Amino acid sequence: MAPPILKLDDIFLSFGGAPLLAGAGLQIEPGDKICLVGRNGSGKSTLLKIAAGLVEAQSGEVFRHPSSTVRYLEQAPDFAGFNTVQAYAEAGLGPGDDPYRVTYLLSHLGLSGDEDPRMLSGGESRRAALARVMAPEPDILLLDEPTNHLDLPTIEWLEGELQKTRSALVLISHDRRFLEKVSTATVWLDRGTSRRLDRGFAHFEAWRDQVLEAEELEQHKLGKSIEREEHWLRYGVTARRKRNMRRLGELQTMRSNYRGHKGPQGTVQATVSDAQESGKLVIEADKITKSFGERVIVTPFSIRVHRGDCIGLVGPNGAGKTTLLKMLTGQLSPDSGIVKLGTNLEIATLDQKREDLDPEDTLANYLTDGRGENLLVNGEQRHVTGYMKEFLFQPEQARTPIRNLSGGERARLMLARILSRPTNLLILDEPTNDLDIETLDLLQEIVAGFPGTVILVSHDRDFLDRTVTSTIAPAVPDAPDGRWIEYAGGYSDMLVQRKGALEERKRAEKAAEKPKTQQATASGSSKVKLSFKQKFALENLPKEMAKTEAEIAKREQLMADPNLFTRDPAAFNRLAGEMEKLRAGLTDMEEEWLELEMLREELEG
Repeated sequence: MAPPILKLDDIFLSFGGAPLLAGAGLQIEPGDKICLVGRNGSGKSTLLKIAAGLVEAQSGEVFRHPSSTVRYLEQAPDFAGFNTVQAYAEAGLGPGDDPYRVTYLLSHLGLSGDEDPRMLSGGESRRAALARVMAPEPDILLLDEPTNHLDLPTIEWLEGELQKTRSALVLISHDRRFLEKVSTATVWLDRGTSRRLDRGFAHFEAWRDQVLEAEELEQHKLGKSIEREEHWLRYGVTARRKRNMRRLGELQTMRSNYRGHKGPQGTVQATVSDAQESGKLVIEADKITKSFGERVIVTPFSIRVHRGDCIGLVGPNGAGKTTLLKMLTGQLSPDSGIVKLGTNLEIATLDQKREDLDPEDTLANYLTDGRGENLLVNGEQRHVTGYMKEFLFQPEQARTPIRNLSGGERARLMLARILSRPTNLLILDEPTNDLDIETLDLLQEIVAGFPGTVILVSHDRDFLDRTVTSTIAPAVPDAPDGRWIEYAGGYSDMLVQRKGALEERKRAEKAAEKPKTQQATASGSSKVKLSFKQKFALENLPKEMAKTEAEIAKREQLMADPNLFTRDPAAFNRLAGEMEKLRAGLTDMEEEWLELEMLREELEG
């Protein structure tokens, strides 16, 4: 094992109240690709800043190899003294670094390099900062939410870059799919301390649940031990007084440990307030168009959205997702065509820019609309502090100005307000930005189980796959020209269908290139059928998929043992690795079967 190039050990940091970090650590070796995970407010960004040398711990050891280079992705880049983005990014290069890397990275991040840094949007600033830290290919790259404000094509490109980089990585991100593809190790920051799993993020949640179950069992055992000791001391032999004093001291220690145990932070508990049911047809758009000058955003597009649908909009930045969303919801009139909204609509919107938030407003005032201490949730009067606790806000935060909240806390606050109001049409524009994984889980459950209708814009592939019933995407993904297509299913389903359509178009173009005599011969021949191999696969793949699902279920049952990880970590890791391979194989079989089924339907007319 190579020696660490950066090591944090027993890090302690407090800002006056309960410690933020108490015994946390982080060890980085050459080639590591670590994802750093934990709840919002657990100290992930702070630990990353300590690693970068931007924040000093109050105690603990920090070791950085003298010859190693470290680059940290800034949340708010400082452009002072730079006239162009190119100059800003090149300032991050060291002696001997290739300046072409800056040009290459900026172009893939959607920037020319000639932009005035003072005129950049928040998203463009983050992309410029990403180019600056990646260009030198440092020994250690510390990235805090690198996918924020990136569109899907750019996120997928960034995945490829980070997979092949020689830099050791530490990543903080809410994007599950991104972490699964890039990370090879996971550090979990929880209640001030850290634990490491030498496997990627795909294995984290099962491992975390095992750890928490084992911890709960240990607390239960400790409670029983205290009961036994109290009974012994109360009814034990009085001649053993000296030994009693020793056991009394041990009992006091056990009691202190039991009382001082800080359990895991609770999860957000929330349901959507019931609203009157909307009409069956929620939105009907007929041949709507939109252009800004010569730039075409939407060519004639039609769609019918029914009650219970969950529609996802995806596409590159600037393709027109938000414009199309505003037209569908009546906030923007189309240049031509008609949009009809259904009856009894109660609309709630989560805007990606969080424009609904007044930074000087307090949390309580925002939730109650300034109407005192109570709010009405599902027809029931609730005190604002009690309702806030369901979203992991402390009662003392009720009078806190919104400006003091982190990005994740602001998103959670807006979610709390939306869910307190009756709604049957949810409009979510980039709802996953800044949410921690647990709150993201809650949002997925809310969207998936919402009895009304949902339209959402997102770059989070995993979130889309878990929630939407259909996906609207540009017909030409790399160069949007205003044409939009609705695909059944989530993001992965859309990719499969798009791939099938592309292959079909290629076959049609190939057929069109054949000489007319060949076309005539082909037209006179018998109808094209599936090959024997394709037919066999179509018939047998469902059986193989069922077998694989049974094997996965068998391993899930074994891993459900709460003591397995503690008792036999090697067996737990072996089962986790087998499940990863089985799930990957199942996905491949499902995609192959879907392609063959689509081909069969096409050939049979």
